[in-house]
Amino acid sequence: MTFELKESEKRIDYTFRNKELLITAFTHSTYANVHGGEDNERLEFLGDSVLQMVVSEALYFRKEKDRVLREGEMTVLRQMMVRKEALLDAVERLGLKDFLLIEGGAANVGDKTVSSLFETVTAAIYLDSGYRAAKKFISDNLVFRVERNFKGELQELLQKRGEHTPQYVLEKEGKDNNPLFVCHATASGVQAEGSGKSKAAAEQAAAKKLLEILTDKRE
Repeated sequence: MTFELKESEKRIDYTFRNKELLITAFTHSTYANVHGGEDNERLEFLGDSVLQMVVSEALYFRKEKDRVLREGEMTVLRQMMVRKEALLDAVERLGLKDFLLIEGGAANVGDKTVSSLFETVTAAIYLDSGYRAAKKFISDNLVFRVERNFKGELQELLQKRGEHTPQYVLEKEGKDNNPLFVCHATASGVQAEGSGKSKAAAEQAAAKKLLEILTDKRE
């Protein structure tokens, strides 16, 4: 399998001095076990720490309503910003899954493996050029705003009512370089549809509509 160096660097918007770091960032353990070389697990570990540091620094200097955030507020916001769904959304927007080296192909790879690419690429950039370059990659591509978590709100509402958890079914439309994800969310015998440029965005859109329907029915 030939790794597309130039195209991957173009999407990341960073040119590596050490190209091996870039290749390692996309090398899954199953691929390394068969073809040799280092896998990206150590980079994932390092990238998680760099990501936590960058987000923590941003929150430390952040102000809301002319005041700095309290420690508890920063902790909650950081958890939301670095959660798997947020990283997955960034990876899908950048199209980084296209470069994943994994035995058997990347078609049916789980979300955790895909989302971890944000951390492995972050670590690779950090080792190649240092903290400032890694911080730029994170700041440019991770959504540093806290949006309502409609999936979480829907889950909480159903739990309070003693009902089953919602079911999400995803479909992919459009071309690989410009996909559109459509999600069908079902709960309490009601279905709603939402769409977005990433799986996470589509699920949030569907959950939002379903939440509105279920809330209106009780009012």
